[in-house]
Amino acid sequence: MHDVAVVGCGPTGMMLAGELRLAGADVVVLERRESQELAGSRGGGIHARTIELLDQRGIAERFLAEGRTVNTATFGGTRLDVGRLPTRHPYTLALFQNHIERLLLQWIEELGVPIRRGVEVVGIEQDDEGAHLRCASGESVRVRFVVGADGGRSVVRREAGIGFEGPDATRSSLIAEVRVTEELPADAKVDERGVHGLYPMGEGRARVVVTEGELAPPTAPTLDDLRRELIQVFGTDFGVHDPTWLSRFTDATRQATTYRAGRVLLAGDSAHVHSPTGGLGIGLGIQDAVNLGWKLGHVVRGVTGEDLLDTYHTERHPAGARALKFTMAQSLFQKVDPRQEALRELLDEVLRVDDAGSPIAALISGLDVAYDLGSGHPLLGRRMPDLDIVVHDGPRRVFDLMHLARPVLLQFSGPPIEFVDHLTHVDYVRASYDGIWQLPLLGVVDAPTAVLVRPDGHVAWVGEGSTDGLGEALVRWCGRGRQGGWEGG
Repeated sequence: MHDVAVVGCGPTGMMLAGELRLAGADVVVLERRESQELAGSRGGGIHARTIELLDQRGIAERFLAEGRTVNTATFGGTRLDVGRLPTRHPYTLALFQNHIERLLLQWIEELGVPIRRGVEVVGIEQDDEGAHLRCASGESVRVRFVVGADGGRSVVRREAGIGFEGPDATRSSLIAEVRVTEELPADAKVDERGVHGLYPMGEGRARVVVTEGELAPPTAPTLDDLRRELIQVFGTDFGVHDPTWLSRFTDATRQATTYRAGRVLLAGDSAHVHSPTGGLGIGLGIQDAVNLGWKLGHVVRGVTGEDLLDTYHTERHPAGARALKFTMAQSLFQKVDPRQEALRELLDEVLRVDDAGSPIAALISGLDVAYDLGSGHPLLGRRMPDLDIVVHDGPRRVFDLMHLARPVLLQFSGPPIEFVDHLTHVDYVRASYDGIWQLPLLGVVDAPTAVLVRPDGHVAWVGEGSTDGLGEALVRWCGRGRQGGWEGG
């Protein structure tokens, strides 16, 4: 029996599998596709916080080497400068999903994660000890926990009886990669329907997005559908033919009512779907995976109790809901309407005043996520900055200490913490740092004397001249040390 089955081998499923493997869990990925290779480019692009998470695992350079960085983001009609955000990666990385998947696959293969392809899960039965996964082939797979990373039409979510709630679609769009025979328009077109554009990809191919005249049913579109909509919008179909892929998406917004039901958990599109406006989808899924992976790994290894899994929902559900609100707001500006144009112009005036656009830039980038871990220092619950520090063997970056996805107790000043000899699941590092501590939206904050950084890079405890509360934080997030030596520390 495996510890965990991850159903789905997209970006979320692969990131989660890698995190579980680093945490010491026996994980298997079940994927209905026979091959990982995506036909065509699909979606693409990740923002600053997602790049930071890849950097925490030591693999960000692989992605940066193949993509293109962009220092701006857009809300309504206003360009927001993300280059001033306090991060080592103040940009969006434009990189199509097929390349993102290829690089993540390379990483998890290096970690030794097994992937079973051609396995379609059609049913789940839970009991007190685990779950049975029923496959289309008739096979049954026994696991302790199952995570659905199988997309917006998630079988795992359906079988767990988890609700999926939110506003219905108001419009649908076709997206495709095709060959063309005519010259393409220089710019995208926006009308009362929505946004339309054809973007050259070289060698006679183009990426096409066109909003349909009427909301279409959730069925597979045809090339004739694409031709018809292009003619209605542009007066020509540009000779589109030979599609590499063709799909339909809507502005429907849905979120799972819970991210956990017993031994079943959800991540990525299985937990939330939304308009692709803003390019948040891949990043949200990867952020889910990094929050969940170490927690589930701790539980299956007996390091902590199962109640740690409840924090996955309490942390990621609000973060997901906030991102979904952004996509809904942004999608309002994806068509021409006099009332919406008036709102767009007013927003543009507001967002251009001083630094008024910073909160939205921080939201888009994912750098504003702050989990509610109680009151105290402003750093508590927020991402740990990637500081340039000095440790016993010389200069390092904080993210260098996180490649193995272990909690890090990082001390900057004061006498050595007394009970560090009892640390079994935590790396204790004494370091020096002479710069300022700056957080998105909050600016400069008081420098702590020590911090406990979780494997997902969020700060679970902040020392301000004492170790008050550290023992409780270690027990909550990292389990007990040898002989319970830090309890009540």
